Amino acid sequence: MINKLVEKIKKTNAPIVVGLDPMLNYIPEHIQKAAFAEYGETLEGAAEAMWQFNKGIVDATCDLIPAVKPQIAMYEQFGIEGLKVFKKTVDYCKSKGLIVIGDIKRGDIGSTSAAYAVGHLGSVQVGSKSYLPFDEDFATVNPYLGSDGVKPFAEVCKEHKKGLFILVKTSNPSSGEFQDQLVDGRPLYELVGEKVAQWGEELMGDEYSYIGAVVGATYPEMGKVLRKVMPKSFILVPGYGAQGGKGADLVHFFDENGLGAIVNSSRGIIAAYKQEKYASFGAENYADASRQAVLDMVADINGALENRE
Repeated sequence: MINKLVEKIKKTNAPIVVGLDPMLNYIPEHIQKAAFAEYGETLEGAAEAMWQFNKGIVDATCDLIPAVKPQIAMYEQFGIEGLKVFKKTVDYCKSKGLIVIGDIKRGDIGSTSAAYAVGHLGSVQVGSKSYLPFDEDFATVNPYLGSDGVKPFAEVCKEHKKGLFILVKTSNPSSGEFQDQLVDGRPLYELVGEKVAQWGEELMGDEYSYIGAVVGATYPEMGKVLRKVMPKSFILVPGYGAQGGKGADLVHFFDENGLGAIVNSSRGIIAAYKQEKYASFGAENYADASRQAVLDMVADINGALENRE
């Protein structure tokens, strides 16, 4: 799957991923009204609004981007109806040729970790039949429990040719409370990065490992260090746009070939119509605003890569 991701990035010349994280307050009123008219102000109505919102954005951007990243919590908050839309979104994106990164941030051990891995990346056996429950292409994993938590995911990835992005240095302000703590004079995130590189050596694609890392755009200097620590790991970079990251900050996350990283933007794209810059599109044309935000993001990142020293 990592080979397919690299191929898609080269084809689109867009090292970006759109975070499909639909909060109800991002969804234009006309979509909510239509959904509530059909299903009432219910969990099912909210789920329908999310689905129509996602579909509009995917239709407007799928020819420009290689991948999407739905964050499962945004769907789980609406219970079973939300999870149905999560699955529906995964399937729809894959039907459009997009790579799907399931942002699930799971982290457990033994049979629990194996069950998460099977549910999201693998197949589950039911009697004589086998099913692909959620069937994302990649999943995000929290490594806090160590190798015991990651190994079951890695085994499923090897069997099904799927991939992982391991949390190494996250973009949130308090990440340093644990991740920056020194261990023998080195920050913990560097040691986690080394472990990711080790795990990845056993699961290599053509150029990069199936096992990548999550490193926040808000910490570009740390990204520079971690790029060297994990030379064969693809880096998923959250925190662009709404959290303050911009193209010029991100060049160190990429390797000398301009590959090796994929940058995520969620509300900066899916709620672009709410920004002053794209307000002229209006809520009715929210998906066109998202398309323009994608074009602007791609130009920003590619321009920075072309001009890097």
